[in-house]
Amino acid sequence: MTIIPPAPGEPRRPGGPRDPGDAWVISASGERYWGRYGAAGLLAVDAQRGVLLQHRVGWSHFGGTWGVPGGALHEGESALPGALRESHEEAGIPAGSVRARFTSVLDLDIWSYTTVIAEVTTPFEPVISDPESLALEWVPVGEVDQRPLHPGFAAAWPGLRALLPTRPAIVVDAANVVGSVPDGWWKDRAGAAARLRDRLTDWLQVGVAATELGLGADRWFPRISMVVEGAARVLTEAPAAEAVSIVRAEGGGDDGIVDEARRLHGDGALVTVVTSDRGLRARVEALGAQVRPAGWLLGQLD
Repeated sequence: MTIIPPAPGEPRRPGGPRDPGDAWVISASGERYWGRYGAAGLLAVDAQRGVLLQHRVGWSHFGGTWGVPGGALHEGESALPGALRESHEEAGIPAGSVRARFTSVLDLDIWSYTTVIAEVTTPFEPVISDPESLALEWVPVGEVDQRPLHPGFAAAWPGLRALLPTRPAIVVDAANVVGSVPDGWWKDRAGAAARLRDRLTDWLQVGVAATELGLGADRWFPRISMVVEGAARVLTEAPAAEAVSIVRAEGGGDDGIVDEARRLHGDGALVTVVTSDRGLRARVEALGAQVRPAGWLLGQLD
């Protein structure tokens, strides 16, 4: 593997000096890949307009083809923030206008590319904000493969498209999870629930390994509903961009969990309920949900 900087006229960080990550990685057989620390791109999905594609300028790598806004990662930068940064730089995608759904990784050992698939939560119009784009267009999902696609995106698109309808959701039996660890939770149930909420919020930023949910791709960012009861019903959502939803059970906690699982299932979500309660397990499995025990979640959070 060889690393070389870009030649004059090749892509550079807009508005400033070249970042150390802006370099070509050359394989032993001569193929070159952009990004010393790997690269990432954002596939924004709008329910009404389709997916946002970038028509690449002629002098760029595979110029003239269509792909997704993206580019080289900075040193120490992970794929999700890198894809959001690059999509803002290249397409003007506003911060907070999309929500990550899942990631797909092409790992070549010497180099990797991560596609972040994100749903549009606040509609926006893309803006060509650097010289690497000829055009930015919303393309209906069924018309994407009619464009001359970047080879990497063309290879990934069939698998990505197949996963677009998949929407995982996790319902957490908060009382059961909190009660599974003898850490004094009974002295302050609301405080223990708040600590679990905060840990779930942190976990949501990292994502869940696809294998843990029995899904394809690399990592998923599911909707998480935390069902609370009794003294913990005073709990509120954390002030985070991707907050865990707090569901306050009106009656028994088990009934609240079943109701939330039924609601999400009715919305088309693939529901996973986290509980070690055998009776509750049977009730939610009858709805089509899969179940993971409290210990599974605590292991994920650790």
